[in-house]
This record gives sequence, C-alpha cells and structure tokens, in this order.
Amino acid sequence: MSEPTRNVLIVGVGGQGILLASRLLASAAIGAGFDVKISEVHGMAQRGGSVVTHVRLGARVHSPLVEMGTADLMVAFERLEALRWLPYARPGATVIVNDVEIPPLPVILGAERYPMDITGKLATGGRSVAVVDAEAMARAAGNARCANTAIMGVFARRLGLEIAEERWRAAVSDVAPRGTADVNWKAFSLGYTYTS
Repeated sequence: MSEPTRNVLIVGVGGQGILLASRLLASAAIGAGFDVKISEVHGMAQRGGSVVTHVRLGARVHSPLVEMGTADLMVAFERLEALRWLPYARPGATVIVNDVEIPPLPVILGAERYPMDITGKLATGGRSVAVVDAEAMARAAGNARCANTAIMGVFARRLGLEIAEERWRAAVSDVAPRGTADVNWKAFSLGYTYTS
C-alpha cells in the first residue's frame, strides 16, 4: 500500500456524535487495510463543550496526534468549532462544515458575540470549504439524529483514499446504535452523493 498518510481532525460540540464519526472512519479504514491511530479529547463533552478527535491513517502510522498546521481534512459539526480548530488545518486543506450554530455559554450570556463570516475565515490559506446541511440530509434519510453519518458521507467522498463502498457500509453497521444501521447508511449515502 503506497497511499500517503492522511491527517484528519473531527471537531464539534458534545452530543453531536463526533466519537461515533471517528470510529466510523477508523472501522472503514482498518477494513480497507490502512493503519489507523486515533486520539480523542472530550473532557466536557456531556455539557456541550468542545470535542476533538485526531485520526491519522495510512500505510504505517506511528503517532495518533495531528500536529498544528498539518490536517489534510477537517470535519466540523458546528461552525464555531471549525474556526476554533482552524490552526490545525494546513494551507490547501479541505474543511467540511455542518451549517449549524450552537452558541457557547459566553454568547448565550451576552458577554461575547458569535463570530461573523466564519466561512470566509475558514477559506484563508487556499483551503477548500464545503458548508453542508447535515441535519437536512439526516431528516431526508428518516432520522435527524443521523447528521453525523450524513456529514461523514460528505467527508468520505473527499478523503482521497481507496475505501470501497462495502467497507463504509460495514463500518456503519459496526458503529451505529442497535437498530439504526439502515437509516444511518441512508444518511451516509445522501452525504456521499452530495455535491456543492
């Protein structure tokens, strides 16, 4: 296998399914024969705090951490989290952002304002930015809670590594909560066929 190592950052807010998304990617990549390393940071995840997962995959991967300025792809489940973690994305990286805003506590309390023109800021450094409505895709699939698998479908199309459809489908079945594999696969498929 001569595929280059891919550095991926998956970010969002606690409760959005970031950890399931990272496990979906890892399962599909391992099934396709890649070496995968993951590091998760989710200290305040249950209280709506920031959650980030580092995923590195390739022929041989030695460290699970994506260094600042080296992420090839970033998947953000919320706009502000994309901006918060942007320093990790290299110039020219692909940034996929769920078109949702979850105001943090300082914004709710009126001490801060939610940033404007986040998409423009994300596109600096020649980065390719895709803003997607993952919730709409999930609702179209039949379950609004499948937004995480929908956005991972968008991501899978842009990963640039050879992972066959059956590997993604098996990974969705492996990580989806019991009884939700079919609707999650439908959401993933809608994301995969999404064009911006």
